[in-house]
Amino acid sequence: MAGRTDNLRIDGGRLWASIHDTAAFGPGRAGGVNRLTLSPADGEVRDWFRAACEGAGLSVGTDALGTQFALRPGRNAAAKPVAFGSHLDTQPTGGRFDGILGTLAGLEVMRSLNDAGIETEAPLLLVNWTNEEGSRFAPAMMASAAYAGAYTVENILSRRDANGVSVAEALAAIGCAGGEPVGAREIGAFVELHIEQGPILEAEGKTIGVVEGGQGIAWFDGTVTGFESHAGTTPMTRRRDALLGFAEIALEAERIALAHGPSAVATVGEAVIEAPSRNVVPGALRFTLDMRDPHSATLDAFEAEFREALAAIAARRSLTVELTRIWRKEPVPFDPAIVSAVEASAGMLGFSHRRMVSGAGHDACNVALRAPAGMIFVPCRDGVSHNEAEWAEEHDCTAGANVLLHTVLALAGRVP
Repeated sequence: MAGRTDNLRIDGGRLWASIHDTAAFGPGRAGGVNRLTLSPADGEVRDWFRAACEGAGLSVGTDALGTQFALRPGRNAAAKPVAFGSHLDTQPTGGRFDGILGTLAGLEVMRSLNDAGIETEAPLLLVNWTNEEGSRFAPAMMASAAYAGAYTVENILSRRDANGVSVAEALAAIGCAGGEPVGAREIGAFVELHIEQGPILEAEGKTIGVVEGGQGIAWFDGTVTGFESHAGTTPMTRRRDALLGFAEIALEAERIALAHGPSAVATVGEAVIEAPSRNVVPGALRFTLDMRDPHSATLDAFEAEFREALAAIAARRSLTVELTRIWRKEPVPFDPAIVSAVEASAGMLGFSHRRMVSGAGHDACNVALRAPAGMIFVPCRDGVSHNEAEWAEEHDCTAGANVLLHTVLALAGRVP
């Protein structure tokens, strides 16, 4: 490795402008972004991303699930590339930083290396993974999961949204189905920059989160079935009220999570009464449950205890309660060498930092099943994410991008 690049920095102003320029694709109602995966707005930002990458001299390819890969050659063409990136899709009421910060910071790394005339030993690969969010199609992070071999391409293409549109149909509608086989690109390492989506870094006054791994996640779909009856003529003691049964279920999820604290969390994100009416006792209800913890054994115990609680509630209230686990991702440790490289880069740049576990799922957690992976976190205001109020400061975004730059250089080798 020749020369030194310790003084190299990305162009923070250019990164900041790109973040806000791309927020115009699928603008939200309150300053955020509504860019559901494979929507027309997603197609527009993908076109912008491709053009920006090609403008930086990168060759761009797309696989059968729409994931975009932008390659910068290295001195050793035979070496597996060092990859980095994130995603461009958002929640329906998403912010400007979730996902896209890591993708645009990766673009800025490429541009800054071009500006400085630096060649790396290994090639560099910038990735925009399809459907990280999982709000339109389940499961979340489906493209990176298929890359890692957790799902077949056919399985993912057949998944449908709430309107019955399949992934294959959505890809075709915006012209984003590529010709590359999923998983064909080998990578030597993967690094993802992301906002923390939690309050720890801000609360501790730290600039960089050195992520050691991602916690386990389990998703469930549930139904509560009782009996619809007249609101005025059915005595309280004779009701089979699906909503009241669900209220107990939601509180049980909270109780069990607290019992396994402080790391366990549980969220009922959806609850929908079937055929609601103000003067009818609810007879059926659908709900979802998101359960997370850094330890597999805790997830096992949580699910077992929750199912026992559901059975007791159903028996006591004369209801039928069904719970189906639709997805589970085990806790994922990140590669120690990449974790150390992130930590060393943050230290070299003089940024305060701490090691931490990711509470959210990310594409890096899937890629880690196939290749060495790691993550970098930067603070977000009040820990808010998946909300239009989501915000990260320009100096923190710049800091994270600089840590990404020097981590990539450490992994790929630099040749000034």
